[in-house]
Amino acid sequence: MSDRAIARAFSAARVARRAALIPFFTAGWPTASGCREALRLAERIGAAVVEVGIPFSDPLADGLTIQQASQAVLERGMTVGGVFEIVREAALSVPVVLMTYLNPMLAYGVDRFLADAERAGVAGLLCTDLPAGAAPDIEEAVAASALDLIRLVAPTTPDDRMRMALTGASGFVYLISRLGVTGARADTPPDLERQVRRVRVVTTLPVVVGFGIGTPGQATAAARYADGVVVGSALVEALGAGGLPAAERLLSELVGALRVRGAA
Repeated sequence: MSDRAIARAFSAARVARRAALIPFFTAGWPTASGCREALRLAERIGAAVVEVGIPFSDPLADGLTIQQASQAVLERGMTVGGVFEIVREAALSVPVVLMTYLNPMLAYGVDRFLADAERAGVAGLLCTDLPAGAAPDIEEAVAASALDLIRLVAPTTPDDRMRMALTGASGFVYLISRLGVTGARADTPPDLERQVRRVRVVTTLPVVVGFGIGTPGQATAAARYADGVVVGSALVEALGAGGLPAAERLLSELVGALRVRGAA
């Protein structure tokens, strides 16, 4: 995947007057081949960007659904190298973002990780436990690579901290819509508009909302203000319970829900 592919994906979504759907898949779930086909399915149905999570044994930001999927694939032998293989074999034309924790990157070797990710066709990197400024050498290595460095911000992130955290970020900003871990919720936060507008004050990057978005209605509500929506736990659960047909139904409904954006 070539450099700046994520920016082009959001530009295309804006031209089409729709918010970008970013489905999340746990790499190797429900099987390696099933995950590869799910990635291709998401592209065919209309995902703008695809997020692939690297399974980790201590996923502090993930809720029960993704924790269980990660543990299952780790027990079957999924590795970082195996994740790259799935992405490479899927050969998507839409950008792929890797979601990881710092430990797998360090264990694999940061330079090797970035080089192999680029060779596999990865366009962006989101490291959930790498706060801005905590490891300048790693941040510089990502910035020097072909991968976009995607930052997470939360409702509790102070304005000055947010401004600093987003300096040097690229691709898009991942706004955690609520505190806690990933997982489907009953509704969207009532202050989501304010949260999104606060991020827009400090960056021109697209703002993507994640954590707790699992239904077409919630996706539509989030897309009234955000440039994109991440759906993870609901999709992981659908794949585990009903395989590709269940994932196809959910993805189709989500794409339909985001087809025409409301005014931001």
